[in-house]
Amino acid sequence: MYVQLKNINKAFGNFKASNDVSFGIEKGKLIGLLGPSGSGKTTILRMIAGLEYPDSGDIYIDGVRVNDVPPSKRGIGFVFQNYALFRYMNVFDNVAFGLNVQKKNKKEIKERVLELIKLVGLEGLENRYPSQLSGGQRQRVAFARAIAPNPQLLLLDEPFAAIDAKVRQELRSWLKDMINKVGVTSIFVTHDQDEAIEVADEIIITNHGTIEQKGSPLEIYKNPSTPFVAQFIGESTVIEDYHKLKDFGQLHNIKKAVIRPEFISITKMNELKQYMSAAEEGVIEKISFRGSYLEVKVNVKGIVLTVTRSLEDKIVKVGERVNVLIYRLYVFDDKNAYLLENPALEDNNSVFI
Repeated sequence: MYVQLKNINKAFGNFKASNDVSFGIEKGKLIGLLGPSGSGKTTILRMIAGLEYPDSGDIYIDGVRVNDVPPSKRGIGFVFQNYALFRYMNVFDNVAFGLNVQKKNKKEIKERVLELIKLVGLEGLENRYPSQLSGGQRQRVAFARAIAPNPQLLLLDEPFAAIDAKVRQELRSWLKDMINKVGVTSIFVTHDQDEAIEVADEIIITNHGTIEQKGSPLEIYKNPSTPFVAQFIGESTVIEDYHKLKDFGQLHNIKKAVIRPEFISITKMNELKQYMSAAEEGVIEKISFRGSYLEVKVNVKGIVLTVTRSLEDKIVKVGERVNVLIYRLYVFDDKNAYLLENPALEDNNSVFI
């Protein structure tokens, strides 16, 4: 593993920011540290950077223990959410900053800076100052400045947090492409699961100072291994007494379950052609327009479920009775999550995760 954290503990007073945290990251990977506010993700990033020091445990970069190595000697590039550009420096000088610190010769600096400015798509803006740039352009400058000295590791703390939604969407794919081109091992912190799923090669989910799960975005989305991950990932609705739902029964006396909109479909009464015996009857309570689709709240036996519906489907109305097919759900106890398939639709009853 290129980056390794072994049994890391860090407390701020009575607050345990890292509680026996251990994980490894392979060279060249783009890793997303994902979790709610206060879950410990930024503390992990700052300890890797050397901006905070663990109370106990070890941090290794490329096989070298760096606990006592100062930040400037760790070979790390850092991109902050507020850009942290030097206001009095133009784009060229901001990107050149780290190279000047390394005392590179002027010709080498100029070639490297112009190469990076072209790479990040800011040709012709070399002489502009941060105040003359958009948020997206500033973050591109921050990225170029961070990778200019050829760091062995790139750390990004909520890199898109200060950017508006439309530009943020564009920068996600841009960042992934840039990091693939540069080939630097990278870790970015985010609380936005869509961002992590779209950008990261692997996701590490943090919660209350611990690591809940590590894996590819698809693996974590499809196979949440803990109750927290099952509830945190996706547009999840927690339901009590899921055994009230037709055909699901009850597993290990577990009562709680998580269900996502994509696990459910609704049809107008008398339109369902298959699985009539598996269908529940529901009543539509609320319909919200979400731009490219409708979000529908439907009440099934006192349980309110959220369903997405295409704008191309037949119009449904509040108060209308509909057929509801539930394909699967995640049930969970205090420690584990389990995937339950509707046995009326599938041969297999349950898959243990």
